Amino acid sequence: MSKLSGKIALVTGGNRGIGKGIARGLAGEGARLAITARGDNELRQASAELARQGAEVLAIPADMTDERQVEHVFAETMARFGRLDILVNNAGAFDGGPIDELATAAWDHVIAVNLRAPFLCTRAAMRIMKKQGGGRIINIGSISAQRVRPGSAPYSASKHGLWGLTQVTALEGRDHNITCGCLHPGNILVERRQETGKVEDQEPMMTIDEIAQVAVLMATLPPHVNMLESIVLPAGQLYVGRG
Repeated sequence: MSKLSGKIALVTGGNRGIGKGIARGLAGEGARLAITARGDNELRQASAELARQGAEVLAIPADMTDERQVEHVFAETMARFGRLDILVNNAGAFDGGPIDELATAAWDHVIAVNLRAPFLCTRAAMRIMKKQGGGRIINIGSISAQRVRPGSAPYSASKHGLWGLTQVTALEGRDHNITCGCLHPGNILVERRQETGKVEDQEPMMTIDEIAQVAVLMATLPPHVNMLESIVLPAGQLYVGRG
């Protein structure tokens, strides 16, 4: 029997990149899926692709920074599957530049997608998981939560905040059999980084499936075991002393 047979997983930002890779990995272990993202067409294409690979998928277009839409996503997931075992807070955004030139709108957007949305989703998931007696939440952070670069103020701040949210969630979930861990990826060759010509996109890279393997490992641990934090990056990528 597959390790996640009978389990229900919700993946935000599941329409492409890391999110779609994690969804594919979870489905490969037998999980049934709900995936959500803002892009309706791309989301449905991802759903169809996962379904062709044998997954049972519910696709729910939504902006996860909007409280009402988040509530709708979780209500639709429960209406379809009746439970939620795994939440993967993956949806993310990047913007930046020198702090003295940074637009407030850029700051607000990144903080909303990278921190407000995981909070809203975590709150909704905790309410469900407490009632059913347990569950697992996986937050997709970044090595920028540990080592920052210039010009990344909103992104780095949001990922530091997500690591803080992870720890509080793990602490509050402990008495309810709810685990929470944070996966910090290094460079990943997602769609937007291919053939850009940018210097930073020529650095050592991992594949989407390689980082997804770690997320699946976190999801398939025994219920009493939690991988609180994992830093995964290409062996050749600068990390200690980066900047």
